[in-house]
Amino acid sequence: MRTKWFAAPVALAVALSVFPAMAEKIKATVYKSPECGCCHVWVGYLRDNGFDVRVKDMDDVTPVKNFFRIPGDLRSCHTAIIGRYAVEGHVPVEAIDRLPAEKPQIKGIALPGMPSGSPGMPGPKTEKFIVYTISGTKPVVFMVL
Repeated sequence: MRTKWFAAPVALAVALSVFPAMAEKIKATVYKSPECGCCHVWVGYLRDNGFDVRVKDMDDVTPVKNFFRIPGDLRSCHTAIIGRYAVEGHVPVEAIDRLPAEKPQIKGIALPGMPSGSPGMPGPKTEKFIVYTISGTKPVVFMVL
């Protein structure tokens, strides 16, 4: 019975691999207009993908965008704060998941506008989704989906 000391950690590791919902969810705060339907759908998309989402409805989200210095040409209808990063617009989780994994030295990422078929937006995908960095300098491509 000398192996009992590792039974609990091994059981926890197995449980987390079998039941990933038991793992701590990544927290996100989404600043959005209370009337915006596509923002509401994007919040559901985050929740469906395992995020713990808190919603802050605001009549004007501009002060949040200004505070995080999101350039005008990268703006969309909502802004999320996930970890230490701003996530602007209908960004797919594939791009968001890279942030904690890679820890890039940027302020955040953005999918400008409201592209058709992006998470939360109706319609078919009609173009590649180009996610840019928010860094205080010229935006660069972070990911193309």
